[in-house]
Amino acid sequence: MVAVGTMVWLASELMFFAGLFAMYFTLRANVPAQWDANIPKLNFWFALANTTILVISSVWCQLGVWKAEAGQVARTGGLFEFSKWGMREWYVLTYIFGAIFVSGQVLEYAELVSHGVTLASDSYGSIFYLATGFHGIHVTGGLIAFLLIIGRSFTTRRYTHAQATGAVVTSYYWHFVDVVWIALFATIYLLR
Repeated sequence: MVAVGTMVWLASELMFFAGLFAMYFTLRANVPAQWDANIPKLNFWFALANTTILVISSVWCQLGVWKAEAGQVARTGGLFEFSKWGMREWYVLTYIFGAIFVSGQVLEYAELVSHGVTLASDSYGSIFYLATGFHGIHVTGGLIAFLLIIGRSFTTRRYTHAQATGAVVTSYYWHFVDVVWIALFATIYLLR
């Protein structure tokens, strides 16, 4: 039931982001001069590196899911024996990469503000910050979920199916925000 509920909730989140994409394309069609003026201010290579970090975090997340489903909550070997890592280590690595991604977004915002692109500057700035900002809030929510899953792995005596289910549905959410970002990246940074 938890997995089904999560999927239904993610479907509603998908509709939310679909609305943001609709706003983006509507504004772009109506005021293309703002896009022509602001797109050169974007740091494509920095955004690509940041996107790569988020995509890699989904790989770490999935490795953690497989360990959770196998009932291996923690590593069974040395710290650098990656094949013996458990769900906890992979989720900590996912958390670190996710936090780096959010930090990268903050740095990008600071750079854009220094170039005069703000939430209130024009339609481009408004939709850029709305779309990427709401995504950043969702990533931050995922980071909080990872902290809860990791913390719960320390507080339980026996790792059960319920804990594994929590790890799995958290991965659903994380993969969702990853796919949404790939779509945002393609829309904002690749479509000219």
